[in-house]
Order: sequence, then structure tokens, then C-alpha cells
Amino acid sequence: MRYLEITVPKGKRRAVLDILEEEGVDYVVSDETSGRGYTAVVRFPLPTRAVEPVLDRLKRAGISDDSSVVVINAETVLSEQFSTLRDQYSQGGKGARTSRQVLRTKASELTPPFPIYAVMLLISAVVATAGLLADSPAVVIGAMVIAPLLGPALAANVGIVTADDRLKATGFSYQFVGVAIVVGASIVLAALARFAGLEPAGVDIVVATELEERVSPNLFSLAVALGAGIAGILSLTRGFSEAIVGVMIAAALIPPSAAVGITVAWGMYGAAIGAAVLVVVNLLSINLAALATLWVAGYRPQGLFEVAPTRKPTYTYATIFGVGLLVLAAPLAGVTLLDFHTTQLESSAEDEVEAVLAESEYEHLQNEDVTVELDGDYPIQSVDRVVVTVGGEEPGPESGLADRLYEAIEPHGDESLVVEVQYVVVEQRGEETETQRTTVRPSSVD
Repeated sequence: MRYLEITVPKGKRRAVLDILEEEGVDYVVSDETSGRGYTAVVRFPLPTRAVEPVLDRLKRAGISDDSSVVVINAETVLSEQFSTLRDQYSQGGKGARTSRQVLRTKASELTPPFPIYAVMLLISAVVATAGLLADSPAVVIGAMVIAPLLGPALAANVGIVTADDRLKATGFSYQFVGVAIVVGASIVLAALARFAGLEPAGVDIVVATELEERVSPNLFSLAVALGAGIAGILSLTRGFSEAIVGVMIAAALIPPSAAVGITVAWGMYGAAIGAAVLVVVNLLSINLAALATLWVAGYRPQGLFEVAPTRKPTYTYATIFGVGLLVLAAPLAGVTLLDFHTTQLESSAEDEVEAVLAESEYEHLQNEDVTVELDGDYPIQSVDRVVVTVGGEEPGPESGLADRLYEAIEPHGDESLVVEVQYVVVEQRGEETETQRTTVRPSSVD
């Protein structure tokens, strides 16, 4: 339930009261004597579902944006007339949808003042960068919790569907500036860590699991962003926990943005491009999902003369988001196909190695491991080689084994496939087995 207080402009008093009487609203009216161009103040309770349609009718009757409209929560309303009105608006569905007017206010309130927003994002960037460099999921999650990204993402799209240009501009500017803050802070912190010797400068920094999955993303990475956009709007309109949804949105934006900064600081520009693509794709996904959810839920001007002005910009933004998402998702599709191919190749190579080692001349050898290595050419890698590790009691390479394994595995890959065989020497002592392994690496066979 809601309780409304509205100032009525001169000449509109009768029209406003007629609408309230037609709706069956139990109202109280008092004269307004401040001399500011208003003649009355009307106060009345409404069911939550009735707030939006009643305010739409009052706006068409002359309650302009210059009028003061206050909407507050009401705990209890004891009125037979109100009960009738509530029953009337409860037909046609269950639950209470937040009105557009309240929706705009809530979206605006979730967007903090810019100084606070910038400071919180700086802190989040520092924590995320440290977590990625340390390969610590717990620290990365901590960075997501403190990032205030929910408000801007929702404000932009609420502004679009409700024709609130100020809210829309604030939402988009906060998103773009926020990502730039995280990337910039991550570059500085990662460069300091590198040159201070906290991270070895000569190593491939993306071998860290938390970082690798951000610089070479696949299509499954979109699930978090799309889900976050939809859940964000539902949390705003249906009263779900905004804090949890805020973490989802931060999960889609903060770690990839920090990954961009780290890889730039390390001079790995291909990997930086991969992470940047993920950031942009996630931004587009969040906004597209939020915009579609709002539009489907009916959050747009409902009047005959009001729907056209917002329908065109909504379709325009949806088209921009959708086309941009399709174009930038192409590299992610390539990575996804590579992941499937790599998994299939590794499984096939495993079977072929087992079959070859089952042959009588190689039965004294055991299959220790089969892995497919990529070439590290980010953002879209390709298969570099298949590494087969075999173990036995005799040191040194087994004559002809590398050629035999290559012949078996090569049909499952492409023409440039390289098969590398590594040998592990196993030494056994006493009743309790103690294994001592020495890796012998002959030249690759292709």
C-alpha cells in the first residue's frame, strides 16, 4: 500500500478530484496557501498496483513535473472504500509491481554520489588486482562485494524506458567512467607489483587460473552478465535483494576490467584485448537484458500519446546493444569452439595413447598423462601441441614410439599438429613403493 500527497496547480483542482472519484479513491483535500501557483493539496491511499495508472491519469489531467508528488509506504489502511479499490486492482494478477515513478526514485537512490562511487571502485580495483595476481578466488569475490555497480546499470535503462534523460545519462556515464577507473587503477597497481619484484617479470602471468579465464573468455561468460541484468531489474521491481544482484553485476565487470589493467602492465596486449572484449560484451549484455526485462514487464509510458516517444529510443538502444553484442560475441564463439575442439582432441589422444601402449612392443610403458597445449596467442589461441607423458623402468626415449603416437593422434587434429613425447623414469624400492621420477624430454616429433 502507498500513501500519496500531491499539490494541485491552479485550474486543475476539479479535474483531479473527478479522476479520484471515478477511481473510487478515498481522498482528503485541503487548500494550499503558499502562493506558489497551487490551489490544493490532495492526500489519499492507494494499492501499490494502482499507483502507476492513477498517476498516469492525473498527469494527463494536468499534474505536471513541476507539481510535488510524494509516495510513501503505508502500513495499514482501515477503509471500506479502500478495500473495494484494492480488490479491483488485485484482479488480473498477483503481486505488487513497483510503479514507474517509484522505480525511477529507487534507481536514482542506488546510484551513489560520484566521489563515493569513485572511491569505492578504486578500492574494488585494488582488491580485484591483488586477488587476480595472487590467484585467490576469495579475494576476487571480496572485490565484487564492495563495487557499487548495480545502480548505474539499472538507472540507465530505467531512464530509457521512462523517458528520463537525466537518469539515463547518469547511468551510462557512471558505467563508462567506472570501468575506466578500474582499468586505470589496475594498470598502476600491476605495474608497481611487477617493477617492485612482487611478481616475476619474466613469467607468463596469465597462467593464474583467475586471470586466464578472463583473458580468453568463451560464450559461457555471457551467462553471468545476462543473468545479472535480468535479476537486477527484478530486484528493483519485485523487492528482491539488491546486494546479491550487485555482486553478480560486479562479477561480470570488475575482474575482467582488472585483467585488462594487469595484462597491459605486463605488455601482453593480445590478452588485454581478450579481457577488454569481455568487459564490453558484459556491459552490452547487462544493459540489453535489463532493457528487455523492463520493456516486457511494461515499464514504459502507457498513455496513447506517451508510448511513441519512448518506444523509438528503446528500440534504438536495444538494437545498438544487440548488434554490438553479436559482433563482439564472435571472438567468444571462436574460443568456445576451440574449447570443444581441445577437449575432444585430448579425449581422442588419450584413447589413442592407451591403444598404442597396449601393443606388445610398448607394454612395458605406462601412460602417465596426455595434455593439449595452446600456443598462447591471445585473445584467440590455437592448438600448439599434444604432450604425451609415458613412464617406464628404463631411462631414455623409446625408439619409434614418437612416430607411432603421431600417426595415431594426427588424424584427430589438423595438419600442423605437433606431438611431443616426454619420458618419466620410475624407480621402485622395497615392499612399499617409492617412486622417483626423472623427466627426459627428447625433441618434438611432428
